[in-house]
Amino acid sequence: MEKTIFEKIGGEFGRQGDYLIPCLALPPEKEQPIGLFGRRHLDYLKQYRKVTYTNLLTSGRLNTYLADIDRQAQERFERLIEDMKQAQGITEGLKEENALEWVQHLNNIRACAREIVNEEIIFA
Repeated sequence: MEKTIFEKIGGEFGRQGDYLIPCLALPPEKEQPIGLFGRRHLDYLKQYRKVTYTNLLTSGRLNTYLADIDRQAQERFERLIEDMKQAQGITEGLKEENALEWVQHLNNIRACAREIVNEEIIFA
């Protein structure tokens, strides 16, 4: 019996009862931790960029890609917070004088930085 195209390129079949089923497996990928920004981007890919998600998943690069996006977003988030704190004059002195006002300013800065990161990296 002549080999199929699948067999010619190195594919194998496994017998399941009376049927021959192709033995397909994803290439191995190094597991890397994915944080909040990486998970948000994953949800975005699944919902709005299905082709990109499928291509990354089937090529075995999804975890690496998400870990890289998470790292970039986290670094940008922290850099934005520090820049905004300096621009607005939020210091440790304010924290000692009026802790509640310091927390208010810091929460506002974090919300602004999160929105910027979402717009620039996560949902782009």
